[in-house]
Amino acid sequence: LIIGGFEKVYELGRIFRNEGTSTRHNPEFTSIELYQAYADYEDMMDLTEHLVCSIAKEVCGGLVVPYGEDTVSFERPWRRVTMHDVVKEEIPGFDFAALDLDDPKSLVEAKAAAAAAGVPGVENVKSVGEVLNLCFEELCEPKLIQPTFVIDYPVEVSPLAKPHRSKPGLVERFELFAVGREHANSFSELTDPVDQRIRFEAQAEKKAAGDEEACDVDEEFLQALEQGMPPTGGLG
Repeated sequence: LIIGGFEKVYELGRIFRNEGTSTRHNPEFTSIELYQAYADYEDMMDLTEHLVCSIAKEVCGGLVVPYGEDTVSFERPWRRVTMHDVVKEEIPGFDFAALDLDDPKSLVEAKAAAAAAGVPGVENVKSVGEVLNLCFEELCEPKLIQPTFVIDYPVEVSPLAKPHRSKPGLVERFELFAVGREHANSFSELTDPVDQRIRFEAQAEKKAAGDEEACDVDEEFLQALEQGMPPTGGLG
């Protein structure tokens, strides 16, 4: 629809996903997915704050909400922190951002730092970005109680996001966390069909190797991108 000329589109959906068992993900939920032309992930952060705060005021009567043993404040602005920086808070002696991604030794060093911090499953990981993401999920995510935008993700775990305009190896993506859980995912949409095909093919290789979260090559999506897509921000 964005490619066809509609500059703002959204869909509210009642979703059921039968994708395994987890105490952290309800298989049945209501979501909104939206796209806005000539916007980016910064605009999506502002929109997310506005949406959630408006709903909190309407439903809960205010922006301070009790949840279990915690009290969550939705007062704006919410914290914005890069994945590199929030991981460094938990592994203060190691800085993923300082690694040379073209140096094979960097992956060895990243795995060693993650293992020393008690992060499981890094042995077979094939990139620094994937190690960084594992560290975040294991060490940081459960501790994010107040609303927090974690921004600037590794490209390896973000196949649909636009490359960061100033940080090689990263993309313009955020996820919103509160009470130790993810509540939103957003990025500046990747609009380059050549880059998108390369990423889809890399995802297909991962899926063939057994990665259940990887996707296939979507030829219809690629064909649509080839018609020309304006800069777009997306949010779910």
